[in-house]
Order: sequence, then structure tokens, then C-alpha cells
Amino acid sequence: MAEALQKYFNRSNLIYWVGGSFALINALLIAQEFYFAPLLPVAVGIILLALFSLDKLVLLIVFLTPLSVNLTDIGLGVGLSLPTDPLLFGVLLIFILKLIAEQKFDKRIADHPITLAIIINLTWLGITTLTSELPVVSLKFFISRMWYLVTFYFITTQMFRDFNRIKWFLAMYLTAFIGVIIYTIIHHGMYGFLEQPAHWVMSPFYNDHTSYGAVLAMFYPLLVALVFGSDYSRSWKIVFLGILLLFTVALVLSYTRAAWVSLVGVLGVYIIMRLKIKFTTVMVLAGVFVVALALSWETIVMKLEKNRQDSSAELTEHVQSISNISTDASNLERLNRWSSAWRMFKERPFVGWGPGTYMFEYAPFQLSENKTTISTNAGDKGNAHSEYIGPLAESGIFGMVSFVVIVICAIYYSVSLYSRLDNKEHRLFMISMFLGLLTYLIHGLLNNFLDTDKASAPFWGFIAAIVAIDVYHSKQNTPKDQAPLLEETDSK
Repeated sequence: MAEALQKYFNRSNLIYWVGGSFALINALLIAQEFYFAPLLPVAVGIILLALFSLDKLVLLIVFLTPLSVNLTDIGLGVGLSLPTDPLLFGVLLIFILKLIAEQKFDKRIADHPITLAIIINLTWLGITTLTSELPVVSLKFFISRMWYLVTFYFITTQMFRDFNRIKWFLAMYLTAFIGVIIYTIIHHGMYGFLEQPAHWVMSPFYNDHTSYGAVLAMFYPLLVALVFGSDYSRSWKIVFLGILLLFTVALVLSYTRAAWVSLVGVLGVYIIMRLKIKFTTVMVLAGVFVVALALSWETIVMKLEKNRQDSSAELTEHVQSISNISTDASNLERLNRWSSAWRMFKERPFVGWGPGTYMFEYAPFQLSENKTTISTNAGDKGNAHSEYIGPLAESGIFGMVSFVVIVICAIYYSVSLYSRLDNKEHRLFMISMFLGLLTYLIHGLLNNFLDTDKASAPFWGFIAAIVAIDVYHSKQNTPKDQAPLLEETDSK
């Protein structure tokens, strides 16, 4: 008994000594105008997580992502998101060192067609970084794409051997994002919920209403499924219904037309899947639609030009403005950006101008007759406004094609996986994430946000979950929930 008490008091004394010493050192540093000492315990905690529990560090990053603040320019046109970018860079280094040291990674994930498509796209981005017009900008873009992929795809696919970690991933992002939504709605209310303030009231957490609306749309199918399709208890369904209503209000108040269109689009896809129409049939019909669209393009444009309804605080008028290509400045500016990207592509069709360089290089390619009231030559108002046209200008034809291949693979394996899942919960989460991913792919026709942590976390995370469910949780595969993070497993 006496020995136990002695150990307790010795331990207590150690705590007092460490705590007192830290307080004294902190006071001395503050006196010298060094104010970052209180962050030392946080840094030590993060280092310990990185070394001994990388999966928990990844979940922490996912939680912090909606709360991160973007510094648009820290020099040389390079931005930084705090605190996520430094943490993501650290995870990237640890992953590379661990991979070199152990030379192990699950072969089934590495050989999956979606993984191969991602690696090909990333390799091409690396090549076009070397040929870039602005190497520093492209290098930052390339490194940031690497840390997004490593953290939100390669590591999470290993984490998702345990299906519950998929839920944790979604819960971490949603929990922090709900806080941002409540902040945004309250902030917006101070301006009477008008349309113009809706563009920036989510600042400093999201750059503008379009990125905010895109993420809202990505999680919307999941919330609908949890409310109407899950077997959770009544209490949980009430919680999910409350969150769904909050997201619905946030989507309406975001005034993000592309997000609304994307949700209508995924509703159509869901109906097709429920009717069990074959993938090849859908592709044939899509091809026919594209051909018909091309043949009727001039007629369609003539009709669209008759629409002169601009963006408005009135919801019905705002919806009508979606097809206004005559007077709506936002729509016209997109056409200006796309035509500039096309001219950039024609000048450098193979390697492009370099990843991430569009906003700094497109100004000379604008035609005076295409400029709008919101056009700029300063490279300070966003990118090409398309996940497909942007890569065409920045990384050439293969840059766009390699990204489209990722999209096609993700869609194909999601649709084929749906019929192979016996577990109802697995199917519900898989289809929800697929539809959420699809909202972004539709939204990506009009905007691009994969150069930010806000969109990259759910985008690559959803793809990682779909791949993990395919590899570890579908009919022909046996899950290995307790396998180490980077352990190579035998194919079966």
C-alpha cells in the first residue's frame, strides 16, 4: 500500500514539474513576443498520432477540413489551407517513407482499375508539371494533388477494410460541416437572406457559395438514404431528418444553381438504377443524346439566347436564369472561360500550360467580345469553371482524357457493385456515396474545386469507399478488417 502511494505521489510530482516547467517556459517566451508555445502540446499530440495511429490522424484531418481557412496567396501565386495543408503534407511524407521502408501495399487495391486510372492521371500531371509555363505553381498543384490522393484515397482504402471507418469518415466531415452550415445561415440571416450576400457569407470556411453548394449536394443523397432507407432506430432517424432539413434549407439559401441541377440529375440516375436498366443501354442512350445535342446545337443556342432572366433573389427566377446565356454575367463568364481554355488548348494541345496555371495564363486568350462585367485579367477570380475543360488547357488532351477515365471507372464499378452487395447497409452507403459523387461530377461541368481540400476530401473519400467495398465487402471478397494499414494481402 505504501509503495503504491509513493508511486502515485511520484507520478503526481512529475506531472506538476512538467506542467510548471511548461508554464514557466511559455511565460518567458510570451515575454519575448513568441506566442506559439501553447501549440507545442498539440504538435506533440499530432506527431504521436502520425507515428502510432495514422488512421486517427486522417480522421482528424477530415474533421478539420470543413473548418480550414484558405490563405489565397502566400507568395508566387501559391495558396495554403490551414491547418489542413501542413497536416496533409506530413501524412504524405509518412506514407512515402513507410512505403519505401516496408514496400507493402494491398495488391488488390493497387491493381484495381480505378487505382490504376488515378496513378496514370497523377503521372501525367507530374510530366506536365515539368513542362509547365509556371513550374512553382504547377509543383504546388501536383504536390497538393498527391497529398489529397494519399490521405483521402490510398490510406483510406486501407482504413475502410473496417466498414465502420467509412461511417467515421463521413461522420467527421459532416459534424464539422454542420457547424459551418449553422454559422453560414446565421451570418446570411443578418443580411436578410438576400441573393448577393449568399455568395460570400460562408467565408472564411468556404471560398464562395458554389463550392459550399457542391459539398452540400454531395452529402444530400446520404442523408436522404439514412432517413428513408436505413434500418436505424427511430431516434437516429429523427436526428438524420433534422440534419436533412438543415441541408435542404442550406441548399436553397446557397443560391447554387449547379448544385440544384446536380441533384435533379442524380435523381434520374437513381430511377434508372432502381429500374435495373443495363449499363450498356444507358451508355448507348447517352451517346444518342450527345449526337442529337450536337446536331441540334444551333437551334438550342438560339432558344437559350431568348432567355434574359438574370440571377435573382426570387427562387423561381433564379432557376430560370440557369439557361440564360444572353445577359446573366455568371453564365456568360463561364462561356468566356471555356472559350479561353479552348484557345489555350489549341496552342498547346499535348502538354498544356501546366497544372494549376489556367488562372494566371488565360487573360491573353480572352476575346473582347466575350468579356463580361466580371471578367478580369488579374488571375484572381477563379479557374476554368470546369473539371473537364480546365485539365484540357492545363495538361493537354491526355490530362482531360485520363481524368475522364477515372470518372468512367468510378461510375462503372459503382453500378456493377450495386447488384453484388448482399448486405443492405453496405448497399445503402455505397449507392449514397456513388450518387453523392455523381452530384459533383455533374457540378464539375460548371465548376472545379478538386484543387481544394473541401471538395477533395469527400470526392476521393467516396471513391476510396466504393473501391474498398468492392475489394473487401462484396460477394466474392472476404473482409480483412484487422489488417495493418499498409499490409499487402494475397489476392483471392
